[in-house]
Amino acid sequence: MMDIAFHPAHPEDLTELVAMMKELQDDDPWSCRFDERLASNAMEELLRNPSLGRVWTISDSTQTIGYIVMAFDYSLEYRGKGAWVDEFFIRPPHRGRGIGAQALEFFAEQVRQLGITVVHLEVNHGNPAIELYRRMGFEDHERYLMTKWIADKP
Repeated sequence: MMDIAFHPAHPEDLTELVAMMKELQDDDPWSCRFDERLASNAMEELLRNPSLGRVWTISDSTQTIGYIVMAFDYSLEYRGKGAWVDEFFIRPPHRGRGIGAQALEFFAEQVRQLGITVVHLEVNHGNPAIELYRRMGFEDHERYLMTKWIADKP
């Protein structure tokens, strides 16, 4: 396994994070159009308000190679506060080296430290990372993820 490090992201990291968010769109686009200004505003709010979640950059010994975002929710079904892997991106040249598994293990440890007992994620059909998620213990559900936009869909 590669020696990688996880660093809590701060508002000073916003430009680099938004650049990686744009890279993610090439690989695994959101269900809505990517708007850099809106994405930047949302990331900045998350970075400034830890009650919403956490963000970490992922680096090897020389450079930032990705990021992972934890967003919080609350569910009676899942017995309280939960966490979502809201975004997870490893730059393509660094994939297939076990970094994704290390990142998900790190994420699970952070969740445990926060007293959260459940982690969710959503992934586009056909994304090759689905098998990684299954190996790491994520289970498919016989449910649909459904979304209703209250504001205009960007």
